Amino acid sequence: MPASPSTARVINDRSALRLLQSEGPLTAAQLKTMTGLSRPTVADLVERLQGSGLIRVVGETGADRRGPNARVYGIVADRAHLAALDVRTQGVSVVVADLLGATLAEASLPIGPDTETEPAVERAAALLERTAGEAGAARLHSVGIGAPGLVDPVTGELRDSSGLPAWHRRLVAALQQRLPARIVLENETNLAAVAEQRMGAARDRDTFVLLWLGHGVGAALFLDGRLRRGASGGAGEIGFLPVPGTGGLPSASECAGGFHSLAASAAIRALAAEHGLEVPDAPGPAGAALVAHATASGRDAFLDALARRIALGAAAVAAVVDPGCVVLGGETGYAGGPGLAARVESFLSGLTPLPTTVRAGELGGAAVLQGALLRARDTAQEDVFGQAG
Repeated sequence: MPASPSTARVINDRSALRLLQSEGPLTAAQLKTMTGLSRPTVADLVERLQGSGLIRVVGETGADRRGPNARVYGIVADRAHLAALDVRTQGVSVVVADLLGATLAEASLPIGPDTETEPAVERAAALLERTAGEAGAARLHSVGIGAPGLVDPVTGELRDSSGLPAWHRRLVAALQQRLPARIVLENETNLAAVAEQRMGAARDRDTFVLLWLGHGVGAALFLDGRLRRGASGGAGEIGFLPVPGTGGLPSASECAGGFHSLAASAAIRALAAEHGLEVPDAPGPAGAALVAHATASGRDAFLDALARRIALGAAAVAAVVDPGCVVLGGETGYAGGPGLAARVESFLSGLTPLPTTVRAGELGGAAVLQGALLRARDTAQEDVFGQAG
């Protein structure tokens, strides 16, 4: 059954908006070519979208082309503002952007482990409000939040996880009370995978696994174009993965003895000490600084030992989901770069018959914030673009 005229208008308008979002400002003639719609249909949708305040004229193509088709149309980026937060055990980072994701303001704030819950929540919330004010965003439409720990797939709440500060869980509720914005909470590793898939090392993949290597370890499963969270939101909690070489087994409440004990920052620091490497004085996880230092100074024995450890975890994941591609994310994966990825791929090929490429993440520690911003942008665009037609 053919679509009704009103349904066709909605489909056409949203198609045009998606093109303007992905391709940038376009002329009516370019929209006609890209959508395959007739000239009168494109003229009608341009008039509708302008009338609804979703697009506006942002320029002209040149002096030799005048008239309606020479006008260049773009999305009204300040129609909605959004924000993203990267919540870590040691602090929080914030970015405020427009509807197209262009950064307007950003800030970070350390929050020490001795800070009480209520003051920590207040500082983080105040940082977001202050940064939004600096960006000129009087009202935020959507806020994406990335945090360590499990996000309950039913309630959308951050579950109580061992070792994580209480202010993490309280922050989301506090922001929901203080802001009229839509709050989108997601596990940090999952957001890193979203960012790497949309704008990083996995741009050409719809199936891959991201191994997050930082203070802790984790994995995100991107299968057949979809992020998979599991029945309880715990898909990818590979810190608890039993692996050889740890001298013990993890428990229901403690990941010591699991893959965490081989590849987390503290474990890398101990491995470096065995190889006579000292921890460089650098910001961020010590593991990342050590890997960067070892890569620069050619400490092959240490890097091979670390690659073998990472390959153990990657092999276990590959045996279950056969992703075809593993991205080494987080600060450590980024610090190791293509060199560490190549070593891991070499050792991994001896542990599994499944062909699996290994790539270095391109976004490093920034991936979580980028992923949170993408989620906030998708939420805002779905709402705002839904007003078309």
